[in-house]
Order: sequence, then C-alpha cells, then structure tokens
Amino acid sequence: MRRILLKLSGEALAGEKKTGFDEDTVRGVALQVRQLIDDGIQVGIVTGGGNFWRGRTSERMDRTKSDQIGMLATVMNCIYVSEIFRSAGMGTVVLTPFTCGSFTELFSKDKANEYFEKGMVVFFAGGTGHPYFSTDTGVVLRAVEVEADVILLAKSIDGVYDSDPKMNPDAKKYDEVSIDQVIAGNLQVVDMTASILARDNKVPMWVFGLNEENSIVNTVKGNFSGTKVTV
Repeated sequence: MRRILLKLSGEALAGEKKTGFDEDTVRGVALQVRQLIDDGIQVGIVTGGGNFWRGRTSERMDRTKSDQIGMLATVMNCIYVSEIFRSAGMGTVVLTPFTCGSFTELFSKDKANEYFEKGMVVFFAGGTGHPYFSTDTGVVLRAVEVEADVILLAKSIDGVYDSDPKMNPDAKKYDEVSIDQVIAGNLQVVDMTASILARDNKVPMWVFGLNEENSIVNTVKGNFSGTKVTV
C-alpha cells in the first residue's frame, strides 16, 4: 500500500466532549500517522465538520450558506489537526478548493502529488468547494483524483452494520460488504453520491472505530477489526 486517504469525522475529533477538539485524541491520531509516514506510506487526510456544524439549524437559513459554514468548519479542523501533526514532527500542508488567504493553499492534483512525494501529510479541507456535496463526497473525489489505494473511514462506530446499533442491539456487523450492497441497502457508510462515485471509480473503503487502540496503524498493517467495503 503506497497512498491512503484517511477520513476523520468531526465527532471523532471531539472525543467525549462531543464538540470542538479533544487534543489527546488528535495527538493519538498524529502519533499513529507518524508511524505510517516513517514506513514510507503517503497519507492524505479529510476531516468532517460535525464537531462545529451539523447543517441548517433553521429553515430560514439558505442551504448554500449553511453548506459554506460547514466547509469552513472543515478548514478550521484541518488547520488545527495539521498543527498537532506538525508538533509530532511531520511536515503538513492544507489544500482547499477555494482561496483562504495565506491560511491554506489552492488544491491541484499536481501540487498534492508534489507534497506527497516530499513525505508530507496532505490535508484536503473545504470539501468539494460547492454546496449540496458532503465531506463524504469530498473524500471520495480527492481519493479518485490523487489515486489513493484505499479510503480509511475512522468513525465513532467500529464498522458497518445492517441497522443502527445504537437503536438495535441485535444489529449485525459486516466483516466485508460490497459497495453494491451498501447502495442497495442504503447502509450509509458514506452518502449515496459518494457511494456511487466510489463504485464507479473502484475505490475501496475500510471502516473502523477511531477510538480503538492503535486502530489506524493496525488497519493499515492488516490487523483489521472493522468492515471492508469492496468494489
């Protein structure tokens, strides 16, 4: 495995606080990613924004403006997480599909590849840059563009289930499931647009619980306890 794209949910970044950042959680992620970088694996990261913004809070709010706030939430997350990564000894860069002054750099595939080859962790913030597309779609789009080998979905839940395990104690966890099953069963690994994009471009996804000990390193090195979504 040469290049991975890691998706960190905003809720996972918040830890038990449920909002904002939990520095211990983020530093734990950084130390794991440092191991992958030291092993020569190229790592890109997309974050969600749910620790700050969960969509329209009022029907009086325009959907486009609401989505723009969500995009900016992911920029804040990436700037914060990249700084924790830097403190752990890694070179980082934050790329966005729109200009943010000197805070970030404008995304291009060539620029991303240049930073990957330098051994830097590349953060893809701001989603697709357009409303009506989630960070799920953003992570699959970036994975396709930079030709990542796999998307790692680090969530607050430890895999893919046939129903919501929070609501159904008898929910069945899949060790492996095809993207066609995900789409047909609306299993919500990622949203439908992202699922179809992953299927059409044959991008596999591995879903696992971020809070499990050493979960990122274990996933990459084959000691995997989540769900593999095959294409």
